[in-house]
Amino acid sequence: MVISAAYIVKNEEQNLEKSLKSLGDNAHEIIVVDTGSTDRTKKIAEFYGAKIYDYSWKDDFAAARNFAL
Repeated sequence: MVISAAYIVKNEEQNLEKSLKSLGDNAHEIIVVDTGSTDRTKKIAEFYGAKIYDYSWKDDFAAARNFAL
């Protein structure tokens, strides 16, 4: 079974690393959908091998979730 972890984030440098570390080897891929971070969020995601996608926030969480899927 292949497991993907998907994150929708904006300016989460304070929390993202701890969360990505907790995945360990349990996720086969990590997808990070960034909705406009101005901090180190994308650099942290990159360090953990995440596939990073930029998404323009449309005030609609369902749309961002569907993009991540």
